[in-house]
Amino acid sequence: MTEQQDAYPSMTISTDQSSENIAPIKLGERLKEIRRTLGLTLEEASQKTGLARSTLSKIENEQISPTFQAMQKLTNGLDINIPQLFAAPKKVNTTGRRDITRNELGKSHPTSTYEHELLATQLSNKKMMPFKSLVRARSFDDYSDWIRHDGEEFLLVLKGEITFFSEYYEPVNLSEGDSVYYDANMGHMLASVSEDDALILWVTAS
Repeated sequence: MTEQQDAYPSMTISTDQSSENIAPIKLGERLKEIRRTLGLTLEEASQKTGLARSTLSKIENEQISPTFQAMQKLTNGLDINIPQLFAAPKKVNTTGRRDITRNELGKSHPTSTYEHELLATQLSNKKMMPFKSLVRARSFDDYSDWIRHDGEEFLLVLKGEITFFSEYYEPVNLSEGDSVYYDANMGHMLASVSEDDALILWVTAS
């Protein structure tokens, strides 16, 4: 029976691009947000823009619409550009998700050259895939082909020493505490060169 070619654990990447209904931009609210972001009081904004404090207050409270001349004074005085006045404020969507994986209690995923321990397995649609791996392979010849997949990858050696092979670079040895960040579409593979199997942390992202 042919042994399965080594590949990294599969990832489920969040690709939700569903559109939301966008409310019309309220210029007054946007101006107030910009002023507060700049740490300015109405009086300070008035001094910078040359617009009366009462005028600024009425604009912010949607009681009047600024003339083009007033908008020029706002952008010049606050050192912003006109498009910024019409840009929708960024929404901060906090999910509050978290997943704790106790030491050595991750999900095991063995292959012929690695012993993977998948971390944070309770979370779906992750944007990163973290896992620890014991590197069983001892040479380049232990692989039938380069490993490559979408995304970017970060590798940190936790214990031992490895040789990091990559398609476009000369092999390099990495010891405990060393790390490498690379394009995972580039062919790559690892081999332990320490007496015991090396232990590494991998984080894959797309």
